[in-house]
Amino acid sequence: MTRQHLGKVFYWLFVAAMLVYSLFPIYWMVVTSLRDPTVLYTSVNLLPGPWSLQSYETLLSLTDYPGWFKNSMIVAFGTVAITITLSTLIAYAVTRLHFPGKMFVVGTMLYAYMFPPLLLAIPLASLFVAIGIYDTLLSLIISHTTISLPLGVWLLWGFFKQMPQDVEEAAMVDGCSRLGAFLRVVLPLTLPGIVTVAIFSFLLSWTDYIFGFVMISNDANKTLPVGLETMVGLYELRWGELMAGSTLIALPLFIMFSFLSRYFIRGLAAGAVKG
Repeated sequence: MTRQHLGKVFYWLFVAAMLVYSLFPIYWMVVTSLRDPTVLYTSVNLLPGPWSLQSYETLLSLTDYPGWFKNSMIVAFGTVAITITLSTLIAYAVTRLHFPGKMFVVGTMLYAYMFPPLLLAIPLASLFVAIGIYDTLLSLIISHTTISLPLGVWLLWGFFKQMPQDVEEAAMVDGCSRLGAFLRVVLPLTLPGIVTVAIFSFLLSWTDYIFGFVMISNDANKTLPVGLETMVGLYELRWGELMAGSTLIALPLFIMFSFLSRYFIRGLAAGAVKG
């Protein structure tokens, strides 16, 4: 009994330490963004206060934050839409159809995800300059899709593999075409996996800095991470405004996870199981 109690104590101490390690940077970011700028550089206090919204007011007045936010939303939702559409079709094809080299398709998708973003950004930028879409939001959407699509295909491939084909065959016996069975039967059953891919795609696009830095040079097309970087000066670092901007960047992610976390966990568990 003593060993069991000690094991539980060490277990919960480890859990508490991991929670503090994971959540303290978020807590410090929010507290710093809400702290009065007059005491921000004069004292270090772990407790919140005195409260002030001046950092947020300065951020919105000195920068084009609404424009950056709009650009990030356009790029993120564009990436999610393309990734969900293509990854669903590709994953369904490699699990239900028989054609030469289908495992090669899945393997190349996984290998493509292993390349670091910077290794892909330079050749993609050269390609976009050649075809005339460099420094546009479309170039950023395509760049983000190159990272999110392989992961989406890999997750949905594992999801489709464990789904029995009898369900689709029964729908086709009842008069549905393959497309009708896919839309009416398969897609509703794969909703947790699709939501998981959507969350990953949104997260990768929303927080990306490398592609945004390489692909975008016009201030009007900058996204949130690249836009906030402009506030880091050579002789000045506005921590209050940076933390306010970072908090506003993280806020949509918190809201999304709070509503979609159950689908996200189910999708990860299902996609990780090999058929």
